[in-house]
Amino acid sequence: MYVCICNGVTDRQIREAAAAGCATVAELTMRTGAGATCGSCLEMAADILQAAQPAPRESLLPILTLSNAA
Repeated sequence: MYVCICNGVTDRQIREAAAAGCATVAELTMRTGAGATCGSCLEMAADILQAAQPAPRESLLPILTLSNAA
């Protein structure tokens, strides 16, 4: 489905950008052009981007804090 009619950006392109590491709407606009013309698609683009964010990965190694490192 087209999300940004002005620049021809689809929901698939937004999900692909999220999978490639795009995390903010500003970065999405720079990568795809979504929202760069009239901006009426920004809310929907942000929703799709947020829903497409990969789940955070658990670290296999313990993370040391300053209190543990000393």
